[in-house]
Amino acid sequence: MTGVFSLLPEGRLGLLGPPLGAAEGIDSYLAEGGYAPLVAPERLLDRIAAVGLRGRGGAGFPAAVKLRAVRDAAGPRVVVANGEEGEPGSVKDRWLLRHRPHVVLDGLRLAAAVTGAGRGVVYLSDALAERAVRRALAESSPELRIDVVRTEHTYVAGEETAVVRRIDGGPALPTAKPPRPFEAGVGGAPTLVANVETLARVAVMYSRPDAADAVAGSHLVTVSGAGGGAASGAGGGAALIEVPAGTHLKVLADLCGHGRADAVLLGGLFGGLYGEGWTDLPLDHDSLNAAGGALGCGALHFLGPEDCPVAVAVEAASYLGAQSARQCGVCVSGTGALAKALVAVARGEAGHDTVEKLHRWSRQLPGRGACGLLDAAARIGATLLAHFPDRVDAHRGAACPVCSDAAAEDGRRFAVSVP
Repeated sequence: MTGVFSLLPEGRLGLLGPPLGAAEGIDSYLAEGGYAPLVAPERLLDRIAAVGLRGRGGAGFPAAVKLRAVRDAAGPRVVVANGEEGEPGSVKDRWLLRHRPHVVLDGLRLAAAVTGAGRGVVYLSDALAERAVRRALAESSPELRIDVVRTEHTYVAGEETAVVRRIDGGPALPTAKPPRPFEAGVGGAPTLVANVETLARVAVMYSRPDAADAVAGSHLVTVSGAGGGAASGAGGGAALIEVPAGTHLKVLADLCGHGRADAVLLGGLFGGLYGEGWTDLPLDHDSLNAAGGALGCGALHFLGPEDCPVAVAVEAASYLGAQSARQCGVCVSGTGALAKALVAVARGEAGHDTVEKLHRWSRQLPGRGACGLLDAAARIGATLLAHFPDRVDAHRGAACPVCSDAAAEDGRRFAVSVP
C-alpha cells in the first residue's frame, strides 16, 4: 500500500488530515481551531515539557529544552521552521509544507510567542513547498515577521548550523560548535531551529490540549522498500503514515506490502541496518536506541529476501561520502575509507584485515565530524557487521551477483517521491 494514511485511533486529530488532497486553505484551518488567540504561552511550554515532546528532525532532542534555552537567552531572538529534509528516504516535511502549511506557520508563531522571538524563518528546498508556504503567508498575514529562505537540497543542508549559515547568506554547510544556534544563531541572535513536524505538533497541542499526550506520542513515518534487489533501482512508491508511538515495525511492513522483508534500514541512513529480530521492534526513540538503532527522521526502508544488505550498506556509505561537506578532514577520509572497504567486500576483494578495519573505524569515527554525516556512515558499517556477519563472510573471495556493482552515490535506492 502506498499513499498517505493514519493509524491513529478514530477521532484523534493528527497531522495528516483533513485534508489529504490539495493544500489546506486558511478557512479550513481556522475551522479546526488553528491560529487560536495567544493566552499565557508559558503554559504551552509547561505542557510541551509535561508530555515529553521530542524533536522530529532526527536527534529526538526534548523540544521544551530547546525552547527554554532560547527563551532564557538575552537580546533579540529568532525561530526557524526547518523543512529541509536531507534524508533521501523521508517525505514527511515536504508533505506538511505542501499540504498543511498553516499548521507549520501556526507552530512557528507559537514558538515565537514562547521564546519571545521577533522574527521567524521558514527554511526549505522544495519549490512546491515554497509556493504553498508563500500562499499561506499571504492568506494569514501573521503579525510575526516571517521570511522564506530556499536552499539547495543536500544531505547536510538541514543541519542546524548549516541552516543558520545559509539564512545569513552563506553556504548551507555546517560550522564548528560551540556556539550552538541557541547561543548565537541567525545574525548572531539566539535561535531556535525546529523541524516542521515538531512545530506542527506544537500547534495541534495548543488547539487540542486534551489530546496533547497522543499528539506528542505520534510520529510521521515514511515507509519504502526496493523489493526488487539492486537491479530495481529506485525504491518506488512510498507510504507516509501517522502512527502511535510503540507501533511495531512488522505492522508497518505488512501494511505497506513489505511483509516478506528480512531486514530494515532505520531512520533514513542514520539508524543503521537491523536484521533478525526487527519484527519485534516498536517505533519509539528509546526502544530503538536500546536496540542499537535510531528512529532518526522516521524513515524506514525494508529489505526483501532478494536484497543484499551488503549492497545497501555500500550504497548508503557511498552516498554519504559523496554528500560530505568536505570541510572536515576526518569526515572526508573516514566516509571515503568506509565506502571503499564496503565496496571491496561487495566485490569479493576484501583483504584479511578489511573487516577488522571496519570494526575499528565504526568505533573510532562517531562524534568526530561537525555534523552527523560521519556518524551515520560509521553506524552503517557497524550494524552491517553486527547483524549480518555471515553475509559479510560469504562475500570473501567471491563477488556477490546481487551487489558486486553496487556503488551508487546518488542515493537512488533510498529516494522516494512525495505521495
